[in-house]
Amino acid sequence: MRTILLTTAALICFAFNSILCRLALGAGSIDAAAFTSIRILSAASVLTLILLIAGSREGAGFAQRVKRGNLLSSFLLFAYAITFSFAYLGLTTATGALILFGCVQATMLIVGLIRGERPGILEWAGLAVALGGLVYLVFPGLESPPLFSSLLMAAAGIAWGFYTLRGKGSSDPVAQTAGNFLFAVPMVIVASLPFAVSISISFRGAVLAGLSGAVASGIGYSIWYAALRGHTSSSAAIVQLSVPVIAAAGGLAFLGESLTVRLMIASVLILGGIWLAVKGSARVKRSHP
Repeated sequence: MRTILLTTAALICFAFNSILCRLALGAGSIDAAAFTSIRILSAASVLTLILLIAGSREGAGFAQRVKRGNLLSSFLLFAYAITFSFAYLGLTTATGALILFGCVQATMLIVGLIRGERPGILEWAGLAVALGGLVYLVFPGLESPPLFSSLLMAAAGIAWGFYTLRGKGSSDPVAQTAGNFLFAVPMVIVASLPFAVSISISFRGAVLAGLSGAVASGIGYSIWYAALRGHTSSSAAIVQLSVPVIAAAGGLAFLGESLTVRLMIASVLILGGIWLAVKGSARVKRSHP
């Protein structure tokens, strides 16, 4: 039950990242480099504040706990965030989601297979049903996307897949996520310097980027690292297929988008496929303790 609750909360945060990004970049309220910089800076700030206020039950100091983050994970986090923002300047939401989550799926499942994980029949069936639902949801909106933007979103998916894999088994997810964001701050500052002459930030755009960083990213990713302890690589990959459905529901509530029969059918397929995959993963765990 704990894993289910943590996973649900994390996936909602992921979906809100997409919604906030669409609200900010789609309306031209902020440029992509500034959005990414504020997102990472605000996430690092709020997680630092949480660590300082909460302290440590283990007696470890702030600096010692932050060191649980590492440069490779920070680079993967930075790479995901920056490529995600710039990719959405040239992609539709549907096309971007398909490329992103397709690459996350491929990355995590391939790594899981290399490490010796063997998904059962129900997991493969669930994956097929969920992917079919996702394709059914977005395919009618697909056009020939710009190659460069597509490659950027593919890079974002690969980076997020590896970042997720590196978080499995984290004993202190808040501290590790805080360290990763803090180490990513100089990376995003350096990467944003070439765009300083064309910076464009409105108050609305800054607020949306701040919410994306502080809540949907900082707190959301900490929850995700905690949830990963109850997932295999394959199940962690599969459950993320629900994010486009959750984001679509958020679009109904916050962006005034209409509910369609296609969305309802796709949601049933995706969520049903996830249920099959998670059930199959639990059966494999019981048979191979």
